[in-house]
Amino acid sequence: MHIDHNLSKKIITWYDNNKRALKWRVTSNSSKKLYYRLLSEFMLQQTQVKTVIPYFQKFTNEIKTLKKLSTTSERKVLKLWEGLGYYRRAKNLLKTAKIIVKQKNSKLPDNIFDLKKLPGIGIYTANILLALVYNQPRLGIDGNVKRIFSRIFNKHEKNLNFEKIIEKNRKNLFFFERNSDFAEAIMELGALVCKPAEPDCKNCPINKICKFYKYGENKKLKNKTKINNRSYNIFCYLNKRKQIGLTKKNNLGFLKEYNLPIVKEKSAKHNLREWNFLCNYKNSISNKKLSINLYYKFSNKIPKDLNWHSIHNNKEFIPTFTKKIFRQVENLY
Repeated sequence: MHIDHNLSKKIITWYDNNKRALKWRVTSNSSKKLYYRLLSEFMLQQTQVKTVIPYFQKFTNEIKTLKKLSTTSERKVLKLWEGLGYYRRAKNLLKTAKIIVKQKNSKLPDNIFDLKKLPGIGIYTANILLALVYNQPRLGIDGNVKRIFSRIFNKHEKNLNFEKIIEKNRKNLFFFERNSDFAEAIMELGALVCKPAEPDCKNCPINKICKFYKYGENKKLKNKTKINNRSYNIFCYLNKRKQIGLTKKNNLGFLKEYNLPIVKEKSAKHNLREWNFLCNYKNSISNKKLSINLYYKFSNKIPKDLNWHSIHNNKEFIPTFTKKIFRQVENLY
């Protein structure tokens, strides 16, 4: 599949005039480039830019350099990450920072093979970091990039081999001076103009070479994300000191090893007679939609796997999932 040789120039010209002012977009010779790009790419994994902005600001205000990050405790990193979700990213970021500083002389590996060995870095993150940090002719193939290419050819994403398209059109897509800018510009175009719903096709800089605009503007090319609906019972031990019993041993895979009350799938057998029903509420995590029945009881004793934690003044890292439970049970006091 052929891509017009003017595509990248048109996108970069648009980018120069319309890009958002984001703190991690520093100049190519900035001493903060590696740290800011590494941190922002970890934060942006499965998270929108508008959500990341205040967390990035808070994080860099507290931890100003990659070297400083490499010596920061996991507890502090998790606390700064608190509320952003997908907390394994924070742990992997810290591990990667330590390896880069201590084993790589504070330099990012400049090839895919070595870069993918670092914790939390897959093929997408490796490609985009090589583009942004080293100006290599690469693209991070995220949802924005896939959507743009699928609309250029007016074909469903599932019918396109994006890696093959990029490789075949490498000479038309990249020009050495601004490979980094193009990698970021095409994602920016997808986020601001070529949006999943109601794309602004009339103001798109590449609409003249886009078959979706020319032939099938009203044709829906969206791939539906499969939603997993799950139901859970959550059991909260409470005491009169406004504390709740939490454990890191739970069967909630996406929050494994984090502080939660007792969590059981609704289908699992559990004696509900000794528990008080508080409420049912909904929660969403990634592509999972959760229906939660919340139960509680006041007790001075808790099972061995649980520890008491303050509902209001908690200095430890508490995931957002657990904080939502806190807000529900605090009405009991």
